[in-house]
Amino acid sequence: MPRKSRTLAPAAALAVAAVLAVPVSPATHAEAGPSARKADPAFDFTKPTVAATGLTVPWGLDFLPDGSALISERNSARILQMKPGSAPTEVARLSGVTPTGEGGLLGIAVSPTYAQDGYVYAYYTAASDNRIARFKLAASPQQEIIFSGIPKNSFHDGGRIHFGPDKMLYVGTGDAGRTANSQNPSSPAGKILRMKPDGTAPPDNPTPNSVVYTLGHRNVQGLAWGPGGHMYNVELGNNTWDEINHIEAGDNYGWPNVEGKGGEPTYHDPIAVWSTREASPSGGAVAGDTLYAAALGGRRLWTVPLNGNGGTSGQPVAVLQGTYGRLRTVAVGPDGWLWVMTSNRDGRGQPAQTDDRILRFPKVAR
Repeated sequence: MPRKSRTLAPAAALAVAAVLAVPVSPATHAEAGPSARKADPAFDFTKPTVAATGLTVPWGLDFLPDGSALISERNSARILQMKPGSAPTEVARLSGVTPTGEGGLLGIAVSPTYAQDGYVYAYYTAASDNRIARFKLAASPQQEIIFSGIPKNSFHDGGRIHFGPDKMLYVGTGDAGRTANSQNPSSPAGKILRMKPDGTAPPDNPTPNSVVYTLGHRNVQGLAWGPGGHMYNVELGNNTWDEINHIEAGDNYGWPNVEGKGGEPTYHDPIAVWSTREASPSGGAVAGDTLYAAALGGRRLWTVPLNGNGGTSGQPVAVLQGTYGRLRTVAVGPDGWLWVMTSNRDGRGQPAQTDDRILRFPKVAR
């Protein structure tokens, strides 16, 4: 992969029973090293446990210090708390959420200092924009808006938020259907943002006083960290390629000038791509040396082997192909299991009677 610029240019500075592990189609490729191998999933996909049923368009997932899960529902603006073996219960309902198209209550993240401050963070679509609030769990929580003004649309609203290993809040946004946003350094759309827990810019961000961390994204739907602290994103492409990117501060990922691998030195190429019918990815997580990416349109879970240096060591492999329908979110829980969320009631799926569901997969016994 060509080395990419690390600095932002002034004008442009700113992806049950049986497992169907299928070989990657010729159109699907990854950046492989000399000892290329297939992904070695750390989880047993033949032994699912159904953790929750009857959810309505669940979207975000994170975990409290006691091991219980928090789940956001896109359309209802509810936040549910769930422990394995117990039914989810509503613990908060946010106000000001406008669920239109792909917008609504999207990503959630638990403060890394939750034991001290009790904060939960949420990304949601309001009447005029997308915004991030923090609050303490309550039936009608007091919402403190820490960041607003992210362009909204009925599609490409981004919405994934995670605290990184550095305890900074990372935010994946979409271009809101206006491709020029992604290369506009003044717009928070089509970016990965990095901010302090209060929403302000950290002093070591690529551009002083700016929360923009990377630019040139179309619709960021997953953020994850792997071995060596390397950061990755999962991104929805347009008509041809969905992407997994290795994220480096200040880099430009090409949209709308490039979709997939362009090989141009100005832009940072993805480390893996899929055709949009195979993926339409949403949500990502890393366990060991494997990245897991949920797929909505592809109705499968992709496993991507990582080489520990920000690239891949072999070809991605699909599991759960067509088994549970559209997959929205994947996360490694504090219990060590892989949690996978369906999204079959979002208007684009064919829901089973028990949808939407959250499933858990145990580690492989070795």
